[in-house]
Amino acid sequence: MANKREIQGNVIKIAGDKTVTMVVERRVMHPRYHKVVKRFKKYLVHDERNEVKVGDEIIAIECRPLSKTKSFRLKSVVKGA
Repeated sequence: MANKREIQGNVIKIAGDKTVTMVVERRVMHPRYHKVVKRFKKYLVHDERNEVKVGDEIIAIECRPLSKTKSFRLKSVVKGA
């Protein structure tokens, strides 16, 4: 079985019960201009105990699909808001 993906980012929204929205930022080199640019992606993360708040930095781990768009669950809170 493949290793589970782990993503780290900031919580930007509490999206209903037991769900938070996190944004993951990655820095990539622009193909033409050779400048480092930021790319963002949002993920829905399952938070079973409703323990995170907006602004927290968290680590999420991949799991089976919990809904149509949610396939990550909370692993740990790196630092609070």
